Amino acid sequence: MLCSISIIIPTNNEAKQLPALLNYLKTVPANEYITEIIVSDGKSTDDTVNIAKLYGTKVVVNDQAWRGRQMNAAATIATGNVLYFLHADSMPPMEFVEAILEKIKNGHISGCYRLRFDYNHWFLNTNAWFTRFNINAVRFGDQSLFVSKLVFEAIGGFREDLIIMEDQEIIHRIRKKGTFTVIAGYVTTSARKYRVNGVYRMQGIFFYIYFSYVFGASQQRLVSIYKKLIRKS
Repeated sequence: MLCSISIIIPTNNEAKQLPALLNYLKTVPANEYITEIIVSDGKSTDDTVNIAKLYGTKVVVNDQAWRGRQMNAAATIATGNVLYFLHADSMPPMEFVEAILEKIKNGHISGCYRLRFDYNHWFLNTNAWFTRFNINAVRFGDQSLFVSKLVFEAIGGFREDLIIMEDQEIIHRIRKKGTFTVIAGYVTTSARKYRVNGVYRMQGIFFYIYFSYVFGASQQRLVSIYKKLIRKS
């Protein structure tokens, strides 16, 4: 079966980040296999939507910034048989299309990349190093995610009752359907939240949110922690 990839980018006020990513995606090898790029926006108040349209992407406008719902809405209209979820401030390696096609060909139904940051700091470098391991505890949306559309639909997509941690939760359900892989390459993501909030403070907040989630904190509680402690980048 010939593979085609739909790239899905959830956004909320990403006018500064989006042009660089969309320009980059035009230059990657084998981009003829990218059937479309879908920007799924959540109530941006900047020029994100206009920029996305200017670059010729498909645009889905949602009534709230709720990433799981945004990505599900885009997946619904996607025509590719592989979905690739990518954050607006993250750059996949140049050969990502070929790598994903190879993994699908070899029977992997889903996977992601290792992570690195665009800011050289020993603590962030150490955190990123652990993303090479194929364990759920270190799987987050910044690493991007490819998944067969059939599998995505079979598991019901992202849980729309989750405002936070939706990117981690879905991996548990995907793994029940087949082989998940971590590609031996790197998505480079922005460290802007770490720069604004402080590297150690930001990581401490992320650990707090993660373990609160693991031990059963409600979504309302997690959102409250996020909004109270994290300064906007």
